[in-house]
Amino acid sequence: MSFSELGLDPLILKSVLAAGYENATPVQMQAIPAALSGRDLLVSSHTGSGKTAAFLLPSIQRLQTEPTVKSMGPRVLVLTPTRELALQVEKSAMTYGKDLRRFRTACLVGGAPYGLQLKRLSQPVDVVVATPGRLIDHLERGKIDFSRLEVLVLDEADRMLDMGFVDDIKAIAARCPAERQTLLFSATLDGVVGNLARELTRDAQRIEIEAVPHKESKIEQRLLFADNMDHKDVAARGIDVATISHVINFDLPRQAEDYVHRIGRTGRAGRTGIAVSFAGMREGGLVKNIERYTGNRIEVHTLPGLEPTQKPASGRPSSSGRPRSNNGPRGGFGDKRPDAQKRSFGDRNEARSYGDRPPRGDSRDNRDRGYRADARPGGDRFARSDAPRGNRFEQAAVRGPSDVPRMTGDRPSRNEGFRGADAPREPKGEVNGNSVEYWEKREREAKAKAAAAATRSYGNRAPGARAAQPRGNDSRGGANRVGVRGRFKD
Repeated sequence: MSFSELGLDPLILKSVLAAGYENATPVQMQAIPAALSGRDLLVSSHTGSGKTAAFLLPSIQRLQTEPTVKSMGPRVLVLTPTRELALQVEKSAMTYGKDLRRFRTACLVGGAPYGLQLKRLSQPVDVVVATPGRLIDHLERGKIDFSRLEVLVLDEADRMLDMGFVDDIKAIAARCPAERQTLLFSATLDGVVGNLARELTRDAQRIEIEAVPHKESKIEQRLLFADNMDHKDVAARGIDVATISHVINFDLPRQAEDYVHRIGRTGRAGRTGIAVSFAGMREGGLVKNIERYTGNRIEVHTLPGLEPTQKPASGRPSSSGRPRSNNGPRGGFGDKRPDAQKRSFGDRNEARSYGDRPPRGDSRDNRDRGYRADARPGGDRFARSDAPRGNRFEQAAVRGPSDVPRMTGDRPSRNEGFRGADAPREPKGEVNGNSVEYWEKREREAKAKAAAAATRSYGNRAPGARAAQPRGNDSRGGANRVGVRGRFKD
């Protein structure tokens, strides 16, 4: 029987046919029409019989009708015993409902971060596939709502009971609405599974599919015992098997030397071999290192139907396995082209010049850059080293204000009062600090300084320069005015 005869929605049927499904299996032919009628089901079917599509296709088709309750909780809940089976069921659900409008799924399993699962549950979701333990955690936290749940599916119920999830299953079923459809799939419907089925279902239709006789596989099986880890067959290096024709690197090695040892397991003793390597899009650097190390370029191959949809993160190296410059291929790192001339520093045959600039060797050295009075124009002023050095106050008295006119161009040098380096110096008299005359002179000078300081006061100034220069008609007393401090002191 084909799927077109099972009464599926055209959008769902389109997805099923696109996935490669042609004819329905026995469990699908019996379970899908019964589930579409809305009855509870107790299905006995073994793994590999197509039971996933048997409960997902009618459950997804039920989502075509508008829900009676408005909430963000799921409308279909599928419980599975293991994380791997839950991921597989969610993948099948996305395949069957990919053409439906606003179809969303969520997978709640252990070993996965809560944040991503909570984000999926914060939006309206249609199908939730979960393991009992993780689903109980979300229920206790109040993160999932079953107010609009319509279908409860127990996949491989016998395994869930064997794993001790019977209490969790009962607690989850108690949270679900009473008006729901329950689909229970198990390898057997006897014993504990039968008791749970009678407790969770109402007037359920029983479907039993005989197990397909197991066909013996034509596989030759072998067993080898090893003493320890060092004794086991790791095909990387150190083995010599003449009949090996292919070496496949599932991952590229981090060291180029290891790659050579790996592919060296084939092509022994002059024979030919093939080495195939799988490389990720971000492993272009490893490929470059290997090509540089071996000096050969690895050809890129593709398989029909398995062409990569992305491009490598970095470009491929040149055909020689080494970088290519703008001037053509180079012999290696540090090698120059044969036509390149060698430059030497310090041994030039010809002096280099820039424009009309004289060679650098003819210029003055930094050590000769002293003061050059003859090179710097300064009118008629004397050179600094030729001006006699003496007391500037004495020279000012001799020169006077009218000796030299105050003209910018004719004024003498400001440094003419300083003595040049070649001017003769007057010898200074030697002073004997240990002589009696020296210390007597120092004592007389000190006494005279102390006496002058004692006779000077603020109220009675000695006649000096200020008293000799009257300030004119000063209403405040002029030069004979007594200071404020002297007034209070008297």
